[in-house]
Amino acid sequence: MLAALLVGAAELPAGGVVKALLDRLPFVELDSGLSPVELNVLFELRLPRVLLGAAVGGLLALAGAGYQGVFRNPLADPYLLGAAAGAGVGATLVIVVMPGDPALAVPLAAFTGAILGVFLAYGLGSMAGRGNGPGAATLVLAGVAVSNFLAAVQTFLQQANAQELQRIFSWILGGLSLADWPTLGMILPYAVVSTVVLLLHGRLLDVLSVGEEEAAALGVSAARVRLTVLAAASLATACAVAVSGLIGFVGIVVPHIVRRVAGGSYRVVLPLSLLVGAAFLELVDLVARTVVAPGELPLGVVTAFIGAPFFVVILRATRRQVAT
Repeated sequence: MLAALLVGAAELPAGGVVKALLDRLPFVELDSGLSPVELNVLFELRLPRVLLGAAVGGLLALAGAGYQGVFRNPLADPYLLGAAAGAGVGATLVIVVMPGDPALAVPLAAFTGAILGVFLAYGLGSMAGRGNGPGAATLVLAGVAVSNFLAAVQTFLQQANAQELQRIFSWILGGLSLADWPTLGMILPYAVVSTVVLLLHGRLLDVLSVGEEEAAALGVSAARVRLTVLAAASLATACAVAVSGLIGFVGIVVPHIVRRVAGGSYRVVLPLSLLVGAAFLELVDLVARTVVAPGELPLGVVTAFIGAPFFVVILRATRRQVAT
């Protein structure tokens, strides 16, 4: 995060940046030596972007760990239950309906679309759950069906409004261009709630990992844990997607790295995924801003370059485990 604050088109002295940040702490007064323009760059451009990047990366990684715990599958993804497709429809609808720059309307519509996409998937899965709630496999199939339907809706909207394709694809490829203090304030309550709920369910996910029958014997309701974790992970995903667009692979790569380093207990995996995911996306954003400077790569492109080969490695490791 500190590196992301220091690196950018405008050169800021490292000592001045650190002093300016410390000066904002209570009971601390330091002269940073930065000019008013430099202070504006730091606090109105870079700091909101850094904080938003940390929030998005942490939420996606935490949601990925939650989904993987529920489905007991390291390939489970935060976009599994239609959140991404719903967000895409919501954002596309606002872009084609509202002329000019819709400001906060795009993230609000993306957030609403992501939540509705998850509700549709869960409702469709519940219809096949015979009163006991949808099982893991049923939820995945329902998510696939809803995602394909919403993707078709989004494609129709794009074809009918070809003049807005550049803006639509710019959002879909992901980025932090919307970063400002109002955007952070908009997602903060939902991000805090989803993060707290997921972190509090680490022990229950450990119990669930031994099997649903064993969990029931220990007094744990697998259906209730699954519903709560899925709701919190979907809310976290919706928050991230609403303000950053579609940034793939974070929810797969980060939890897998954490499990390799720290073990498989979700009491450890969940909080570490939150921290490592935040750091990971800060690094990705730093690369995106510097590789083609003064231009900027979409974050989804950078994460795809990193995540696609990593996904193959995870898939091969999973197949080896199944074979043994």
